[in-house]
Amino acid sequence: MNTSKKLFITAAAFFLFAFTASAQKYCFVNSEYILDQIPAYKDAQAQLDQLSIKWQKEIEEKYANIDKLYKAFQAEQILLTEEMKKRRQDEILNREKEAKDLQKQRFGYEGDLFKKKQELVKPIQDKIYNAVKKYANDQSYAVIFDKSSDLTMLYANPKYDKSDAVLKVMGIKVGAKSTSGTSVKTESTTPEKGGEVPLPEKK
Repeated sequence: MNTSKKLFITAAAFFLFAFTASAQKYCFVNSEYILDQIPAYKDAQAQLDQLSIKWQKEIEEKYANIDKLYKAFQAEQILLTEEMKKRRQDEILNREKEAKDLQKQRFGYEGDLFKKKQELVKPIQDKIYNAVKKYANDQSYAVIFDKSSDLTMLYANPKYDKSDAVLKVMGIKVGAKSTSGTSVKTESTTPEKGGEVPLPEKK
């Protein structure tokens, strides 16, 4: 998405929000921060990294074997008949096709890595969504933004960050965030209620 389009979307969202703010409550969460606090997500990422390394090594070994075949053919082709040359060239081309097909199968769109990520990560994302929805309903929030999304937040008061509250809904205890965005070793003190953004006084 280009810069002008992002600015247009941000401005449109701001003015829409300003129009409805007099009757609504809103806050934001940081989905990246929430994911980092979930042990199951870290385990899923570790599994995905291990699979990625394993499959990449598998593909690299295939290309290394192809390289050996090609170099051997280059060294021996002067001694080969035309039929033998054709057979060796076909073998190299077939091996290259197999390697490319495997690469696409492992890392391509909706390939093995994508499917494994869906299997491991999507259930966690669904839990976060359900927790956000429950928190919004319980605390009467009309809108909850995601700080880590493409909708740029030029400034976000930490007072209205309800990420820890969402984690609490999920049953996960975390340290209270400092103003720098890191956690300290204390139990979360994020209030369950409140968080409504003060509105400008009517003139």
